[in-house]
Amino acid sequence: QVQLVESGGGLVQPGGSLRLSCAASGRILNIYDMGWYHHVPGKERELVATITSTGSTDYADSVKGRFTISRDNAKNTVYLQMTSLKPEDTAVYYCNADARYGIMTSQRKNFWGQGTQVTVSS
Repeated sequence: QVQLVESGGGLVQPGGSLRLSCAASGRILNIYDMGWYHHVPGKERELVATITSTGSTDYADSVKGRFTISRDNAKNTVYLQMTSLKPEDTAVYYCNADARYGIMTSQRKNFWGQGTQVTVSS
């Protein structure tokens, strides 16, 4: 299988910045799209940003111009640079990867990380 481990969350003041990282490991053959989602208690998990294996990106309207998603295919890692953070960005952020894995045979599946808390507060 594939494991996703996020890091970089924390407490930041409004207007501040954070950089999230998510490293994939395991019997990876190929990683297709990667992305970041966030979840606020009482609401559904929402897309923040996605990036294809060739670097095409897409963002939620609420983060356009403030967040930047990038990836290092050699390291199987995706990043989310968050700037001009607002209190409404407070959420648990989850990494997602569409990956093919295996040894003798391969399967393709969607994987999730364990989540990292981002809190924007003064």
